[in-house]
Amino acid sequence: MQTVIDNLPLLLRGLAVTVQIALVVIVVGSILGIFGGLGLLYGPVWLRGLLRAYVDLVRALPLLVQIFIIFYVPPTLGLEINAFAALVASLSLFAGAHISEIVRGAVSAVPRGQTDAAKAIGLTFWPRVWFVVLPQALPAIIPPWTNTAVEMVKGSSLGYLLSISELLFSTYKVVGRAQHALEFYIAAAVLYFAVNFLVARFGAWLERRVRYAM
Repeated sequence: MQTVIDNLPLLLRGLAVTVQIALVVIVVGSILGIFGGLGLLYGPVWLRGLLRAYVDLVRALPLLVQIFIIFYVPPTLGLEINAFAALVASLSLFAGAHISEIVRGAVSAVPRGQTDAAKAIGLTFWPRVWFVVLPQALPAIIPPWTNTAVEMVKGSSLGYLLSISELLFSTYKVVGRAQHALEFYIAAAVLYFAVNFLVARFGAWLERRVRYAM
């Protein structure tokens, strides 16, 4: 146990990288998901087709395959991309595809009468979406969005395969130097659990706030 405590700063630095990756991915993925979900519902035919192809392709491929494609393919085309950017881009596209479907389903469930009422009082498309449709869809969006956010925290551990110094890779490096593999991997598991527990609690709090505000 003392060995784990002595090396805890190294693990916490890895945890900081994990949190950084997860935050960027969740924000970018949420933005992609909101506009992707709206595009699937309201976009022109060509845009709906492109978005549907993106969502279906990303959801059908294993995440690890997508990471390797984004990391290894651009250099063959003369485009340099570092490991951190490749991981963040892969996870963001993955999250965006899943959140697009979440948003599409939630918005589709909003009664048509709400949109008709917004039109009747003169609201144009974007005000209708932002101030009428999305607020009513939020209670249905937040729980699966929270699950996706938790998955992205866990998905950041795949950075280990690109030698990114996130929590899992930092744990591996410490184990290689200090041995005591079981203790260090248990410590990493506790740290992952702590982050995901906080994400889940935040999602539950946000869901309650939204429901009370409705």
